[in-house]
Amino acid sequence: MKNNYSPDILNCLANLSSDEVFTSPELANRMLDLLPQELFRSSKTRFLDPCSKSGVFLREIAKRLLAGLEEQIPDLQQRINHIMTKQVFGIACTDLTAEMSRRTLYCTKQANGEYSVATCFDDAQGNLRYMRCQHTWENGKCKHCGANRAQYDRVETIESYAYPFIHKTIKEIYHKEMQFDVIIGNPPYQMSDGGNSASAMPIYQLFVEQAKKLNPRYLSMIIPARWFGGGKGLDDFRRETLNDDRYRVIVDYENANECFAGVDIAGGVCFFMWDRDHRGLCNVVTICNGQRTETIRKLNEFGTFIRRAEALHIVQKVLAKKEKLMSDIVSSSKPFGLRTYVRPQEKGDIKLRWQNGEGPYKRSEITVGVEMIDKWKVITSYVGYDHAGNPGKDGKRKVFNKIDILPPGTICNETYLVINSFKTKNEAENMVGYMKTMFFRFLVSQLMFSHHITKTAYQFVPLQDFSHPWTDEMLYKKYDLDKDEIAFIESMIRPME
Repeated sequence: MKNNYSPDILNCLANLSSDEVFTSPELANRMLDLLPQELFRSSKTRFLDPCSKSGVFLREIAKRLLAGLEEQIPDLQQRINHIMTKQVFGIACTDLTAEMSRRTLYCTKQANGEYSVATCFDDAQGNLRYMRCQHTWENGKCKHCGANRAQYDRVETIESYAYPFIHKTIKEIYHKEMQFDVIIGNPPYQMSDGGNSASAMPIYQLFVEQAKKLNPRYLSMIIPARWFGGGKGLDDFRRETLNDDRYRVIVDYENANECFAGVDIAGGVCFFMWDRDHRGLCNVVTICNGQRTETIRKLNEFGTFIRRAEALHIVQKVLAKKEKLMSDIVSSSKPFGLRTYVRPQEKGDIKLRWQNGEGPYKRSEITVGVEMIDKWKVITSYVGYDHAGNPGKDGKRKVFNKIDILPPGTICNETYLVINSFKTKNEAENMVGYMKTMFFRFLVSQLMFSHHITKTAYQFVPLQDFSHPWTDEMLYKKYDLDKDEIAFIESMIRPME
């Protein structure tokens, strides 16, 4: 019996890291489905993938054009040549991915090779270009991408990760000015910034910003979702994105594994469709545990983006009371000015709490948070309980790793944040009880996009009167939450001892 099994090799590519993730054909087509399909029936539509790795977007675009232009250009070879020379363009991330992408699109690593499906190119690159670029150093950083010179100023035999799309102009890459109708792709996500513990800086936003500058009719990219409420160096990008009413659709995956199998990306991922000529509300599609919900809304209702429509309604009710918020009270990192590596001293008149216990420390050396030293302090670990900010196997979050009370005369290093400080132990205990409610932890979880819980994660949590204890039942009643809203909170947050 004839075996018709024909696996797609692009489904089998293994991701080398979570920095540059390969896109499956199925995901590429989900993104292409967001575009007006008449684009694929026009012989004039011009597409660009500015960060091609496997060539999957270009291949799937070419397949759609082949079908859409069949009546206009009946001859198959003529149709292929027209699509490959006039409509489908790519800029590779590296020399290796350029060859991989050409094999995917042209069926050979050289566009003018003997076995190329296109018979009209007179050079090896065709319309799928790669040019090795150099970083432009200013004060130890690349002025285009922010790369650290000490790490990325390399000899030519080593990849420098100076991506052409954000280091060169289209004219420099294609030797002529070009206008694209659609820009689509999956950009690199981050680069090491030369800091400690594999510290990294996001880079995907630079691809989005550069693509907008080219003023395409449509722009679609898949990127990490940490920009919703956090992320190093993403404040301007978040503000500009939330205030840009040309975003027509955002498809959000809270757990990146539902989009990229086996890839751990803190905060999940999203892809979007930006429409140059659209002005209005955005259709937000949330995928969570296989369930799909949609809501049409403004993106800039808050300074951060709330993922779930159900959560949005709860936050709106809470903030409608216009109470003071916990983000005004919670300390910044290093509440007493001490880094994580600071340890107790041999002698001291106060105690220092660090990750492995307590020990003496000199009060005279503390210059930050001095006013809290002799108060009762409620602290929690800077690192949350949930891995990469994602829920556990039961779909629920615990949020906090550890909550504790430091008595007067005890301080902490950067391992902890001080949530609040009080004159009495009773008030501190009531604060701890409030933090352990599902209500409190649910509101914090709306702004968790990594395993770190920063001061900004508390900006939806109202401050309470801590002269008495708080329970979930009391809070649900105070904020007039209905049974469906209560059920939603309790479906997201697990009880805490």
